[in-house]
Amino acid sequence: MKLSIAKIRREYKMASLDVKDVKPNPIEQFETWFAEALKSEILEPNAMFLATVAATGEPSGRIVLLKGVEEGGFVFYTNYKSRKGLEISQNQAVALTFFWAELERQVRIEGKASFLSPEKSNEYFLSRPRESQIGAWASPQSEVIENRSVLESLFAKYQKEFENQAVQRPTHWGGYLVKPHYIEFWQGRENRLHDRICYTLQQNENWVIQRLAP
Repeated sequence: MKLSIAKIRREYKMASLDVKDVKPNPIEQFETWFAEALKSEILEPNAMFLATVAATGEPSGRIVLLKGVEEGGFVFYTNYKSRKGLEISQNQAVALTFFWAELERQVRIEGKASFLSPEKSNEYFLSRPRESQIGAWASPQSEVIENRSVLESLFAKYQKEFENQAVQRPTHWGGYLVKPHYIEFWQGRENRLHDRICYTLQQNENWVIQRLAP
């Protein structure tokens, strides 16, 4: 039997969301929802879709992992020379999306990405498994390579180079902080009449909370 994609459908009935029930600050609201995602033991609750925009105006997206919520923003780490890193260097505007299907929830974030301090990037890098540290040196991320043996050879090269010593963070690898100016919380509801509560940052640094039609 041929699968009809258009017929894939489910009703969302787990919870509701109202303006009167959310925190006055969206970071606090996110932390509440994230704690519930952790408690539910869903797979990769910190996985988020990161959208960037090239100098040509073309968007691109990929899944990365959230590694912290601090300084009023969202932290992730990557190779600065990767496609996303190069696009952020040309256009700081980015978007993040979390989708927790098991909780029938989504969070959309729009903001600007900037470099974390070298000290914070060093601190996180040194907390990673040694093999991951070496991998950061070995991978020319987003570049075309002939085959997997290229990566394996580079990994072996850096294993030997850092033998019997600590692996230092490469200068082309580190963290970004995404400071949001818009955050939307989506709770699935029956009949596609979903709850959408958004926070918009004003010039006075206050957040305005509103309900959106689904």
